[in-house]
Amino acid sequence: MNPLLRRSAAHVFVSSLLTPTLNSDDQHHLARVLRLRAGESVSVSDGQGRWRICRFVSADVLEPDTEIELVERSAPEITIGFALPKGDRPEWIVQKLTEIGVDHVVVLHAERSVVRWEPDRAERNIAKLVKVAREASMQSRRVWLPTVAGPLRADQLAGGSVSLAEPDGDTLTLAASTVLIGPEGGWTPAELGLVASHVSLGNSILRVETAALVAAANLSALRDHRATN
Repeated sequence: MNPLLRRSAAHVFVSSLLTPTLNSDDQHHLARVLRLRAGESVSVSDGQGRWRICRFVSADVLEPDTEIELVERSAPEITIGFALPKGDRPEWIVQKLTEIGVDHVVVLHAERSVVRWEPDRAERNIAKLVKVAREASMQSRRVWLPTVAGPLRADQLAGGSVSLAEPDGDTLTLAASTVLIGPEGGWTPAELGLVASHVSLGNSILRVETAALVAAANLSALRDHRATN
């Protein structure tokens, strides 16, 4: 990570890097929560890899201080799909996957899923998860915002790089850059048959949220290792 990003007092997303303007929520966060003072450094990004450093002048004024820079998206792009767990765990999962560096998050409806979102509820909940991902990206100084989609079925994501997490699966590699985590009752035989590639996340039976983070952390580590070699 660029040291200027790491050392900025805050990190926010804006619609234009040429004339960066904070929305009302970010104005409140910087001025009232973080209590930034005039002259402090704020990094701003468009969420598509471009960013620059600005000086905080006031709650509604940011003064550009550096040129716009571009960070290329890491490859391969990592996707984690997870069957919906109960309660507020989906928000926690999205927050942590964003911090780890996942590129795409997909909410799944599996055959054994206990929790399912009806269309009207799904739209509201996905919007909430998008907000969670944005806030986590600000905290972790990301310049690429992750996408959040769903609910989808496993067969709607089936493809060459897609694997189902399964205890007796193969070793996880970057060839499986999309990993789908099933419900606590596991995948059905029909679902296992739809996706040919299965990967193991260890010998233990993991909760949905634990499995999602294990898959994300291992894939991210493999990707970072390859990038440095």
